[in-house]
Amino acid sequence: MRGNRGVAHLVCGRRAKWVVLGLWVLALLVTVPFAQKLSDAQDNDAQSWLPGSAESTQVLEISQDFRPEQIPAVVVYAREGGLTAADRARIQQDASDLKGLHDHGIRGAETHGPVYDRPADPRAAQIYVPITMDEKGWERIGPAVDSIRGVVGTGESGLAVHITGPGGTSADFAEAFEGIDSTLLLAAMGVVVVMLLITYRSPTLLLVPLLSVTAALFAAQALIYFLATQGGLTVNGQSAGILTVLVFGAGTDYALLLVARYREELRRHEDRHEAMALALHRAGPAVLASGATVVLSMLVLLAAEMNSTRGLGPVAAIGVAVALLAMLTLFPALLVVFGRWIFWPAVPHFGDADPTERGVWARTGRRIARTPRAVWVATAVALAICSLGLIQLRAAGISNADAFTGRPDSVVGQDVSARYFPAGSGSPLVIVSNQAQAREVGRAVAGTPGVVPTSLGLPPGTKPSYEGRVLFEATMSAPADSDAAKQTVERVRDAVHAVPAADAKVGGGTAALLDMDAATTHDDVVIIPLVLLVVLLILSVLLRAVVAPLLLIGTVVLSFTAALGLSAMAFRYFFDYAGEGTDFPLFVFVFLVALGIDYNIFLTTRIREEAARRGTRPGVVTGLAATGAVITSAGLVLAGTFAALGTLPMVAFAEIGFTVALGVLLDTFVVRSVLVTALFLDAGPKVWWPHRLAREDGTAAAEPSEVSRSAG
Repeated sequence: MRGNRGVAHLVCGRRAKWVVLGLWVLALLVTVPFAQKLSDAQDNDAQSWLPGSAESTQVLEISQDFRPEQIPAVVVYAREGGLTAADRARIQQDASDLKGLHDHGIRGAETHGPVYDRPADPRAAQIYVPITMDEKGWERIGPAVDSIRGVVGTGESGLAVHITGPGGTSADFAEAFEGIDSTLLLAAMGVVVVMLLITYRSPTLLLVPLLSVTAALFAAQALIYFLATQGGLTVNGQSAGILTVLVFGAGTDYALLLVARYREELRRHEDRHEAMALALHRAGPAVLASGATVVLSMLVLLAAEMNSTRGLGPVAAIGVAVALLAMLTLFPALLVVFGRWIFWPAVPHFGDADPTERGVWARTGRRIARTPRAVWVATAVALAICSLGLIQLRAAGISNADAFTGRPDSVVGQDVSARYFPAGSGSPLVIVSNQAQAREVGRAVAGTPGVVPTSLGLPPGTKPSYEGRVLFEATMSAPADSDAAKQTVERVRDAVHAVPAADAKVGGGTAALLDMDAATTHDDVVIIPLVLLVVLLILSVLLRAVVAPLLLIGTVVLSFTAALGLSAMAFRYFFDYAGEGTDFPLFVFVFLVALGIDYNIFLTTRIREEAARRGTRPGVVTGLAATGAVITSAGLVLAGTFAALGTLPMVAFAEIGFTVALGVLLDTFVVRSVLVTALFLDAGPKVWWPHRLAREDGTAAAEPSEVSRSAG
């Protein structure tokens, strides 16, 4: 028996468990203070999100030679019946007071305005207040807008006053991200507590995985903090939020699988140390393969052009790797330290009956075994029908007006501004060119359809030159985040690129959106095949087969398209969302394929183990019966933790959370329990080709190590 325990005994031996526990306590004493500083290491500046080589990113870098990176907060005043003399006097006074503001990066002296919609009988006015966006820009954008609000107020007696433009929008985004770590931590923890209570029906047992996964999160956050501050790793609000969800979801999944196997072994062995060593030895490869799949799939994101997507890869990979380490060391050590009583009130005793042959999953497997081909064909057709909802997918980007689940002041102000001023005001095009060709470039910009000609002077350049370059701005007639504005950017780029020797480049907010769309398209083409290849290779090594991994990849892809189709329908007709982000399909694909394959790994490794003893078809039924309950619980936990993203007031997070949660539930209840089971039953021993299990099904085909493990 001792030979079967292998290295697992180093984690849960009589003395080893205390060593493991001591090392983790020491690690947490060191890491927790740094974990709490992760929010300070976040980089939410524009360049941390944009594609690194894009033209808009180049313009952003060049513009810093002319001035600190700035975004304008636009104060909008409006009165339906026209501004009164008192209104105009107040607006002039506000403009004067704003010129005196210099706190939180506000460049009050450069305040521009008021600008009225029409000179004779104005109905609205705008004041532009520049805010410096340096390395602390994201942190102080909210306080800066609050300072502006303290001057201009909120309007009264029929005069509407709103703060919009890039500054106002950024402040609302910053508020939405504020406290994201604690919000998601509490939401994910709440989901895990409820699901573990339902699964274990034990108020004591749930504390062990909860302590372990929380320790993993702190350790991961501290490691990421060090890499962000010392190693150049980019962390932003998006990756920090997804880190919490991934660690809690994946870590709890691994804990559920290990507890299920530990319970089995406790019924077969009196010594809990021996039971845990065997549980780790048998379930460990599946957990390790599952974690490796997620880690490697996340690292594939390093091939992305989008900085935000590329930065998410290592952050998520580190989180899952640390969670995997905690669940294979700290978690089993804690279980062995506490002993059998931790399962109270349903304590597993030595000699208790094995429930594998009874229960809902055993009955489900036997029913599918009667007509497996009919079952998998019907299930595949149903999922394919769900996939037809993809025609409702609108992953072309989300405008600022549609980015929030509510309607913050910047969105209301944007609507008000668009009624009286060119819709693109406040978010101009930024053009840089060689000074010698500046006049010709300016004419090209002013003559482009979609640009307001009077918004720039000829020769362009109220901005100083820098090393023979000039920078100037132009206003578009369409809303800055609209398709029409993106088309205007393309026309302007074509026009200025055609000016000989000008070396002109076009940037600004709309250009950045256009470049992000192009980068996301590139990332889809590159990353999706790479993730599929990684998963296929891991499955092939784990199962030592070709047919089974190909079948599993097919089922996961079908599950992904079904989840995407159903979600698109829900977004259109239930949630009434305007669309999806351009990176939405990619993120959903990576999370669903990397995490959804987990359940297939858990099931098929157990099937393979049983097939070596009793044959493939009986092994499928037994494998489903043995793993059905734990995989179902794991799926519910993971779905719940991703659904926690819906607590954030941003549509993009809510959409990702909903779709991944739905996809995980489809994987759990339909793909794994019905489709995969039926496919393996129909294929029979051929599913293991080219391994000899495909030819010698049952104990005759079992390798000596497999037989000895089964005997244990």
